[in-house]
Amino acid sequence: MKKRFLSAAVLSVTTALSTAAYADYSLTILHTNDFHSRIEPINKYDSTCGEEDNAEGKCFGGTARLDTIIKDRRAASNNTILVDGGDQFQGTLFYTYYKGKAAAEFMNKLGYDGMTVGNHEFDDGPEVLRGFMDAVEFPVLMSNADVSKEPQLADVLKPSIVIERGGEKIGLIGLTPEDTDELASPGANISFTDPVAAVTREAEKLAAEGVNKIIVLSHSGYNVDKEVAAKAPGIDVIVGGHSNTYLSNTSDDAEGPYPTMIDGPDGTPTAVVQAYAYGKFLGELNVTFDDNGVITEAAGEPIIIDNTIVENPELVSRIKELAEPLDEIRKEVVAQADAPIGADREVCRAQACEMGILVADAMLDRVKGQGVQIAIQNGGGLRASIDAGEITKGEVLTVLPFQNTLSTFELKGSDVIAALENGVSQVEEGAGRFPQVAGLKYSFDKTKPAGERISDVMVMEGDSYVPLDSEKVYGVVSNNYMRGGGDGYKIFATNGMNAYDFGPDLADVVSEYLAGKNGYSAYTDDRITVK
Repeated sequence: MKKRFLSAAVLSVTTALSTAAYADYSLTILHTNDFHSRIEPINKYDSTCGEEDNAEGKCFGGTARLDTIIKDRRAASNNTILVDGGDQFQGTLFYTYYKGKAAAEFMNKLGYDGMTVGNHEFDDGPEVLRGFMDAVEFPVLMSNADVSKEPQLADVLKPSIVIERGGEKIGLIGLTPEDTDELASPGANISFTDPVAAVTREAEKLAAEGVNKIIVLSHSGYNVDKEVAAKAPGIDVIVGGHSNTYLSNTSDDAEGPYPTMIDGPDGTPTAVVQAYAYGKFLGELNVTFDDNGVITEAAGEPIIIDNTIVENPELVSRIKELAEPLDEIRKEVVAQADAPIGADREVCRAQACEMGILVADAMLDRVKGQGVQIAIQNGGGLRASIDAGEITKGEVLTVLPFQNTLSTFELKGSDVIAALENGVSQVEEGAGRFPQVAGLKYSFDKTKPAGERISDVMVMEGDSYVPLDSEKVYGVVSNNYMRGGGDGYKIFATNGMNAYDFGPDLADVVSEYLAGKNGYSAYTDDRITVK
């Protein structure tokens, strides 16, 4: 383990040999997380920003701006690293069309020094992740999983690595969500393990190699990161992701301070940071270590990537080139929105939200002629809001980027309740499994234990709602990801009857539903009651 403190004898000898203290070491950590293929600039709804709005200074982020600010911050520091907290994959047509190739090209261009595997890096299985790893010029890490039985990743995907900066060794450890097997498609050959144990093991290994500055790249969420910081000895910094957490010392919207300082089990501090998502911010943490690798100072603030940062024209040109095959798809106008359709992450994972209602209504409308009565959509599958005015296919694909298909099946009423219990079981954590519904009403009490929160479940029968019958079999529509057990909905996979998982693409279903409206007006109602 890291030698944090000198013994009195060693201290005495050291003092006798020299009255001059060793020089402190300063490091600037630039970081991103949950970029989700936002290679082009984004608008205030985290969706792709149009060229006209970008020209008017209304946009944020984008790789061309990130390049500029990264170069600027590197020039301001002697020792700088650039790292990523996972989920570069998935979110726009740049991923749908190019998979990991576009992400690899631009991350190489920006000069990343390392990243961890996010759950969405497994959305298309280990093969696509391996292709990305082969293309990038930096290490991709994951410590809390056994990949030895997965031929695409065995002996390639490493748990940790040592890099050097300014003559000092820096250890990097990767973490991914322990429930990635529920969140994505890693396949049956990979098993995920406890993050604290994994980090502790790798920190001990690095310390044995003489490394006393250790950074965890964690796609595990802010709460898990704080737990790891408090329980895993020997680490100094955790660069987070997964929960899209905004930390700041200046904003009232922040979930906590930047950095959040946590005392580790050995009594030394660990700095926890995260920088929201979608490339809207570049995190910048300035850390000073003493000669024993203990943090003596940690300060910084996420830098907002707004119109004051000039885009690199070379990258703008390259991005436009890559966007050409996508434009015909995404510029197709499918409908009109009378007002914005909100998909705020914190709302859609905790209560009925405008986008959740739209998507669930569209799903049920598509298959109600087949006798289906209930639609359930995971709130975490809703990835962006849509602004008022023309709705393009590209905007719908940004909301629903996962290429999920409609799945229809039959389920007993008691299993519907069990599914809803799963959906609200992690609501206080903002988990993506939260159930947005149609044809159904329910109440939940998050102060009760998980598994005992659901009540007052009603199903639409004809023109009115009636109590759900636990013994009756109902027709249900969801997406194929949830039907396969994703987001903890294992009951869909085990108890679903007469299932058909190969329906139309969910984005097409929503586009066609919107097209049938003479201007869509977003709304919320009482289908979900929070007690």
